[in-house]
Amino acid sequence: MFLKTTNSKEDCFLKNVLIFLILLAFNSLQAQEVHSVSLQEAMKLAKENNKKVLKSQLEITLAEQNIKERKELRLPDVELNGMYSRITNITEFKGNGFLNGKEVTKAIPEIYEVNSTFKMPIYVGNKINNAIKIANQENEIAKIKSEKTENDIELEVVANYLAIYKMMELQKIFEENIKEEKSRLKEVQSLQKHGTVTKNEVIRAELQLSDRELNALTNSKNIKIALHDLKTLIQIPENEEIAIDTTSSLDEMNGLDPYDFYMTKALQNEEMRVASQELDISKTELKMVKANYLPSVHFFGNYGFYYPNYKFFPPNPYLYTLGQVGIEASFDLSSLYKNKTKMDQANTKIKWQEMQSEIIKDEIQDKLYAEHTQYQEILEKFVVVDKALDLATENYRIVKLKYLNQLVLITEMVDADNALLQAKYNKISTRLDAILKHYELLHTAGIMPQS
Repeated sequence: MFLKTTNSKEDCFLKNVLIFLILLAFNSLQAQEVHSVSLQEAMKLAKENNKKVLKSQLEITLAEQNIKERKELRLPDVELNGMYSRITNITEFKGNGFLNGKEVTKAIPEIYEVNSTFKMPIYVGNKINNAIKIANQENEIAKIKSEKTENDIELEVVANYLAIYKMMELQKIFEENIKEEKSRLKEVQSLQKHGTVTKNEVIRAELQLSDRELNALTNSKNIKIALHDLKTLIQIPENEEIAIDTTSSLDEMNGLDPYDFYMTKALQNEEMRVASQELDISKTELKMVKANYLPSVHFFGNYGFYYPNYKFFPPNPYLYTLGQVGIEASFDLSSLYKNKTKMDQANTKIKWQEMQSEIIKDEIQDKLYAEHTQYQEILEKFVVVDKALDLATENYRIVKLKYLNQLVLITEMVDADNALLQAKYNKISTRLDAILKHYELLHTAGIMPQS
């Protein structure tokens, strides 16, 4: 009976452990869910989820709310006021000397007032219309900046994605090379046992293998860091693992158009449009400064209940009402001599903004010319790197054959191996660099493809 009880407890314990392990494994699988994305999917996710993009969209909302606020300047200002107070009797001094001939008149000690007033602008030198115009121009700038933020993030995603792709391809080369280095090390060790090579060649082969393994380890860690950065850019949850889809096509190159085509587009890119809008704002601000020379006209009115009636003396103890409506005009005479400096400042700001636009234009031209030339150079490298890979492959084959026949030292074998590895990497790297440069050129020209 005792043995049965013990076995039953052990069985229950084992079941609980098994359930716990199953749940742990299930949670672990959930935590390690892999999210594989293509380049186009990554760009689309970044536009939808990136926090900088979402922030720029909020700035558009703020600009739109600012327009509404400026339009409300046309509405009348309405106030409701109330007052209660107690007063003393009225004391008059009718004599010639100080405090002589004092005469006291009884006053009604409590005063009540409730009144409302309104004031609505009729003409204020077109300041309200210009304020609304500036708000609309600022809203347009917010939209352009949001567009630029999206394009900047897309380019950042492209650069990050292609960097990962490049490192992953390099990792494949390293892994293939490590397998070959291990095989070579066995061959060298075997040859050493037969006395055909020295210990130094074995050490050299071991060092070469160790170097490749270290490179592969460093590269794999860099891939993890870059993947984490990409995950942050496109806002993938922390509990999901991300991987890039290397099976999808990355060939986004549609040929190289003439420089003038890109330049024409670049003159209408986001930076140029923002500069143009800022110049327009400066010109509108000048109109607002000029309005200081003009009078202001307002429609106004008020109506109130008052107690007692102090319109008469002595006051009457009666509640009365009084209203007023009319037009008020005002002109600030000091603006005739104070506004001149403001006018000079506004004109100087316009000149500054025009110069800023020209500076931005020159910078875009220089950047675009450099990127167009660099892209052309990369495209021309395709034939060179392809030929270099063929030569490095053939050289490696010849040197390896000589090495196996003990006609060359291991140092030549290592050199041939390094040359082949570099040629393989150069071919992959050049094609990925071309894709990145293509996107950079489109980004500067302001014609990033819509994802």
